[in-house]
Amino acid sequence: MSKDQVVIFDTTLRDGEQSPGATMTHEEKLEIAEMLDDMGVDIIEAGFPIASEGDFNAVAEISRRSKDAVICGLSRANFKDIDRCWEAVKNAGQPRIHTFIGTSPLHRAIPNLTMDEMAERIHDTVTHARNLCDNVQWSPMDATRTEWDYLKRVVEIAIKAGASTINVPDTVGYTAPEESADLIRRLIAECEGGQDVIFATHCHNDLGMATANSLAAVAGGARQIECTINGLGERAGNTALEEVVMAIRTRGDIMPYTTGIDTTKIMAISRRVSTVSGFLVQPNKAIVGKNAFAHESGIHQDGMLKNRENFEIMRPEDIGLSGTSLPLGKHSGRAALRAKMDELGYELADNQLADLFVRFKSLADRKKEVFDEDLIALMRDEAADDQNETLKIKRLRVVCGNTGPQEAELTMEIDGTDHSIDATGDGPVDAVFNAVKMLFPHNARLELYQVHAVTEGTDAQATVSVRMNEDGRIATGQSADTDTVVASAKAYINALNRLVTRRAQTDVGYDEKGVSYKDS
Repeated sequence: MSKDQVVIFDTTLRDGEQSPGATMTHEEKLEIAEMLDDMGVDIIEAGFPIASEGDFNAVAEISRRSKDAVICGLSRANFKDIDRCWEAVKNAGQPRIHTFIGTSPLHRAIPNLTMDEMAERIHDTVTHARNLCDNVQWSPMDATRTEWDYLKRVVEIAIKAGASTINVPDTVGYTAPEESADLIRRLIAECEGGQDVIFATHCHNDLGMATANSLAAVAGGARQIECTINGLGERAGNTALEEVVMAIRTRGDIMPYTTGIDTTKIMAISRRVSTVSGFLVQPNKAIVGKNAFAHESGIHQDGMLKNRENFEIMRPEDIGLSGTSLPLGKHSGRAALRAKMDELGYELADNQLADLFVRFKSLADRKKEVFDEDLIALMRDEAADDQNETLKIKRLRVVCGNTGPQEAELTMEIDGTDHSIDATGDGPVDAVFNAVKMLFPHNARLELYQVHAVTEGTDAQATVSVRMNEDGRIATGQSADTDTVVASAKAYINALNRLVTRRAQTDVGYDEKGVSYKDS
């Protein structure tokens, strides 16, 4: 590994999937892993194998299918976790075990270990992992709030026990860039064996500094960045892969580093992760947001016409965006639709194109022009429809008046049988949701309801996102339609179908001591 190469460690499938409601299906995980491998990600953290049978199976299958990337599994600091992790990753061309334990005063109190007891556990578990796999990564969780003397001590223990990568997590997004660089610099310089291992940085975005902290850590000597697509992750998210990769590519004058990422694949995987996770990308998100390469100001437009470099430090083509966005219409054919989808980064089989074409024609009959964003929304809807559908909307009619409650007449298919009901509510969407709940009683609580216009104009599609919580099970649903009420109903049903699927799953996990338990 050259001194200027930065290893990209993607944890979208592990840390990213821990975002409330972002749980992906088995097939979705396999698809995202393949896309990460194809774009040149060096290490894919595919999951937490002991957390559930589903996680174990996904990590194991990703390991078997891997091509170039190292496949990594996460494990806590106990033998059962590590053994389970090794079982999942051992068939990868390049397997890695990543084991961790919280080392800050707050986190040491969780397993109720003294400093010496924790140090002994670190030695024993890293040694055990190293005896199974020659590629072991160790992380002192909440490292940035761990006392320096103790952090130095346990890092040295992990290195001597056989860890070849030491990850330094800013678990709660507490640190600042100068501190991030100084911490890595000191660990490399002062830890025995510090110059013989790779130091990694894993930053959370609670204070909005994840990208800055990661790049500062690289300046301090870290040569692995842990990140996720779209910055997906717990709470405020993780370092965004697209941000650090494009920052290094764009500012080589002050960051003389390289990555192996094919940046032209960034937009395609950003869109796919957004679809499968149910988390829309905010319009002003750096690199992949809808407005990242948009110019509305007259001064900016004039400058762009004269020279794109006046207001663009990156080319849209560098991240896989087309330089133009030409809309399609109701007279457009399959060839034009396929060409447009190829341009947007979607490789469709003939049957997928046929299904999309039907949806496209239906939308084109209701809209004068169908833009790129409309097609992406159709793809998101198609992905939702591919899920197991216990519930389907067959007919919906909403009556709105100036006075009194709004009314919804709903016919819904439940397990193959049609059921109809009339319901009222405080507004048309509330009436529809009430009707669904009357036909399909449930205890799920609606935690999020958002409406976004896909494009401009009164005929624009609305994308509706909902998040529901049922006894700790969280699921998101998304749908788009030119009718906001219809989109709302479909998104709500989509989330309920996901909850039904999770009810049927029996996931087995293990507690801190390795004792089996069933997830609630």
